[in-house]
Amino acid sequence: MDGQIAIRRLVEKAIYLRQLTPEIENEINYELTRSGYICEVGYEALELLMSEMDAGRIQLVSSY
Repeated sequence: MDGQIAIRRLVEKAIYLRQLTPEIENEINYELTRSGYICEVGYEALELLMSEMDAGRIQLVSSY
């Protein structure tokens, strides 16, 4: 369950910063890969992140 909480906290960080940085994205991917599944809490957090990005409230930051 710690990985799923980590995903939620990473999404909160991206929302707070209004940016999805490569570091945050990599940490989210790591947690998803490590746990091998996603629970409801993690799924809802990622849905929120995607909807915020679609609405233009969070910018995807490149690694350059």
